Amino acid sequence: MIKILLDAMGGDNAPSVNVAGAVRALNADKQLKLVLTGREAEICAELAKHKYDKSRLEIVDCPDVIEMNDSPTEAVKRKQSSLMAAYWMLKKEDDICALVTAGSTGATIVGGQLILGRIRGIKRPALCPAIPNSRGGVTLLVDCGANAECKPVMLCQFAVLGSAYARAGFGIKEPKVGLLNNGTEEHKGDPLRQETYKYLSQMKGINFIGNVEGRDIMLGECDVVVADGFSGNIALKSIEGCGKLVLGVMKKQFTSSLSAKIGYLFARKAIKGMRAQLDFNKFGGALLLGLKKPVVKSHGSSKPETIANAIANAAAIHRGRLVPAVEELLDGEDLNFAVDDD
Repeated sequence: MIKILLDAMGGDNAPSVNVAGAVRALNADKQLKLVLTGREAEICAELAKHKYDKSRLEIVDCPDVIEMNDSPTEAVKRKQSSLMAAYWMLKKEDDICALVTAGSTGATIVGGQLILGRIRGIKRPALCPAIPNSRGGVTLLVDCGANAECKPVMLCQFAVLGSAYARAGFGIKEPKVGLLNNGTEEHKGDPLRQETYKYLSQMKGINFIGNVEGRDIMLGECDVVVADGFSGNIALKSIEGCGKLVLGVMKKQFTSSLSAKIGYLFARKAIKGMRAQLDFNKFGGALLLGLKKPVVKSHGSSKPETIANAIANAAAIHRGRLVPAVEELLDGEDLNFAVDDD
């Protein structure tokens, strides 16, 4: 039985969306047990609307809630919040495998570092979403917002983290790793990118293929794209915006006339397949890589399906033994070029 925590009060539509997602996840995986943290009365009121196996769901009452505008460092001090209570349980209880939250990104990152802790040797955790690509699979973008300023050692460790995730979470035996840059040539980029390129080229535990551009995240051959959190976040938001634009334009065009509506009837199956392939909600959110246990950060506006997918992804990552895979890769790499940046 896999035991996973869900921050039931995290997100814009908590707890209704989170509870509905939790029920979906329980019904889909009979080997799953969930612990929901949050305001018990509100959670129970939502659970009353659903049918589920009550023996596999537990509620931990937490009166406080971290709002999206709260300071992350101040939020960590509020131990009675649903997110921080979940982190303390994740840290102290060995049988709890992972955490899923749609709450504050800043509080999730700070709580992960200060309460749960990083894998030994990891300088900083990184947010890593799985982005649909043209090959029908995904490209892992590491980092997409946790670290706005980075040093070469951090980017090299992101390559290690991403490679381990690709293997443990998606079964990719030799994931191809690229460095996000403003050109594919070796000499391109600022000093950070140039220095990181040199070190990545020397690493034996990863399959580094060189610099990649933003378009290669979805169209290239990379399985893992390494970036600092500032550049990665801009790339991610640009991709999300482009996806919404395409879908919006298609909807407008297919409803613009009678002939367009008839055309849609013939193309409906293909469009449905395209939407499924490009669905960002498929994996439920970004994995906060580098912590001692898996933490999946879902979007604040997540739907029940997204939360259910995040829980399923967290379970799959645990089953794939991600953390031991990261530790094994770190043991095989010489990162002595790193300076102390803690």
